[in-house]
Amino acid sequence: MRIFLFLSLIICACSSKPSPTPVIDWGSNPWPEIRKERLKSLLPEAMKTVGVDAWLIICRENDNDPLADHIGGENAGGTAVFLFYFDDQGYHSTVFSPVGEATALDELDIHDTVIPVQRGKSAIVDAAEFLATLSLNSIAINTSETNKLADGISHSQYKSLTEAMIGSENITKLVSSENLVYEWLSIKLPAEVEIMRKAAELTAAWQLEAYETIIPGKTTDADVAAFLDAKMEEYGVGEAWSPSQNPNVNSGPDRGHSHSTDKVIMPGDVIQTDFGIKLYDRWVSDIQRFAYVLRPGETKVPDDIQYYWESGRDGGFAAFHTMKPGIRGEDVDAAQRALMEKNGSEYVMWSTGHPVGYVAHDAGPNLGGSHTPGQRAAAQLLLKPGMVFAFDGFHAWQLTDSTTKTISVEEMAVITEEGAEYLIPPQQELVLINGK
Repeated sequence: MRIFLFLSLIICACSSKPSPTPVIDWGSNPWPEIRKERLKSLLPEAMKTVGVDAWLIICRENDNDPLADHIGGENAGGTAVFLFYFDDQGYHSTVFSPVGEATALDELDIHDTVIPVQRGKSAIVDAAEFLATLSLNSIAINTSETNKLADGISHSQYKSLTEAMIGSENITKLVSSENLVYEWLSIKLPAEVEIMRKAAELTAAWQLEAYETIIPGKTTDADVAAFLDAKMEEYGVGEAWSPSQNPNVNSGPDRGHSHSTDKVIMPGDVIQTDFGIKLYDRWVSDIQRFAYVLRPGETKVPDDIQYYWESGRDGGFAAFHTMKPGIRGEDVDAAQRALMEKNGSEYVMWSTGHPVGYVAHDAGPNLGGSHTPGQRAAAQLLLKPGMVFAFDGFHAWQLTDSTTKTISVEEMAVITEEGAEYLIPPQQELVLINGK
């Protein structure tokens, strides 16, 4: 893909002073081909894993299913039904599309068959009649109490579907797509991992650039955030999460997920920057980098801050070395928290990590829950090759005003057959900012 050449050129540009008006050719969007591959290879495997014979998704204009653009239904006008299923001949995808959109959808070459539904006819009825000709044990539909991405079917659509199935045994075979959606979205193709790797590289490089702009006693947290906002605008990338809280730059006590304030950065401050970008309006990064502002006369980090830093950093290493296929998310959290306890950290409420991909908090196992075992279902799920995580190493301590400051150095890693692989080299030392 040309994407990697263009991104590499951008990464190199970040190592020197950027041009005021960079010319960036991001190349063609790789999503159409990646989506096709996900539907052809990952989806049938996910269906087999969760034991689903068919998956039915209803798309429509203006109030579409959350997964519409993952299956090619983003341009639906009238009601369309997307059906993925197994029969004696293998795996198939068939779409019952309003005649006005059927030609364009067929030309995308995403699905095996696109059946035009004439005006005055119902795609839902046609799909129900087709399903009645198949021998199926289960038909997944997008209804879920816990996963909003798997809860796209509306009440009226569900009513229409079940009415169309009256008299057919299939009405008793409808099940939630919750586990299927989780299984499918949590695994990323190698090409997707490479895009996220480049996003992580840009994210970390720009954070280091931002730290170089700090003038202690003058620069505010909001100024550093504005620098990163300008970089996103300059290079034409998107926000990994809400713009009001991305980036979150914090040189004071813990604020959690929050906006950057006008707090002035001073000597002796430990600065946290939590930042993520989105490439191709699809894949995101989530990286934290930490810096220390030297006080006048200091040439290195004070012993106490250095201890806090090493404790947090090493907690991240402990989590990383635990991450491998077959391990529960809770086990990764436990390895990190064991080191926190050993090193005398204050309590930290946050999970050690979370899946990242199409959104900052994506589908997949939660790397948390070990301090309340069994209380978080997502933390009991197993890590699998192809899953990507953002994860922290924690160390928290009390400041003189009884507030708390937390080191939460955040990295990204992909699960491989052998274990885990960092997307980019992890931060090993605090970034030092001259306080003079």
